Amino acid sequence: MFETITLETDARGVCTLTLNRPEKHNAMSGQMLQELTQAAGQLAGDSSVRVVVLNGAGKSFCAGGDLGWMRAQMDADAETRAREARVLAEMLMALNTLPKPLIGALQGNAFGGGVGMASVCDVAIGADHLKMGLTETRLGLIPATIGPYVIARMGEAKARRVFMSARLFDAAEAVELGLLAKTVPADQLADAVEAEVAPYLACAPGAVAAAKKLARDLGPRLDGTVIDHTIKALVERWEGEEAQEGISAFFEKRKPVWQG
Repeated sequence: MFETITLETDARGVCTLTLNRPEKHNAMSGQMLQELTQAAGQLAGDSSVRVVVLNGAGKSFCAGGDLGWMRAQMDADAETRAREARVLAEMLMALNTLPKPLIGALQGNAFGGGVGMASVCDVAIGADHLKMGLTETRLGLIPATIGPYVIARMGEAKARRVFMSARLFDAAEAVELGLLAKTVPADQLADAVEAEVAPYLACAPGAVAAAKKLARDLGPRLDGTVIDHTIKALVERWEGEEAQEGISAFFEKRKPVWQG
């Protein structure tokens, strides 16, 4: 049914949603975004699913945007860029509003959109070797469509430490920033995730869904107006000279002009 992700549900109703492009470090393609949105809708309507675990196959959780997708955006018009940005925004919204607990298990790298996906998890746990980063500004872009979820998770003050600099940070700092609930040795990641999953199986599923919705309602505003604002901001960056230079430099394996 899916080509870029897998869904596996055990007898307890715990569904593992796996990003399954290991050869690409699970970089997000347009197809993956659409399949994730579809999967979120499917899981939301499946009463047999009690908890969802989000992870990535292979060495990395998610390396961000797919290079082929980025090349296509270089030559696209503003309308196409806005449409593609909306696909990402709607995927994140679908996961963020999933009426099931969403537990993230992160390993390897989580960059750009991968940080966004960690931010929509109710709990995210990282292997101690994990590296994370909001790397968009290196390319002349901004972490726009993922921004509302990153800010909601970290708070503005902590987010500003890493939101603009594109620097990489480790799992321990990700805990300090609020992106991860905890970090554990890689060989203990599965056990740590299970410890988060187990309590939900003793809870009333409807009450869990209602409590999650209430938490979202009481938190920062994450609605269509916010999504539209982030899409507009991203398209404006794509239209600018810095994005064209940054992305061209990336593919040409050279330094952009702002690096001297």
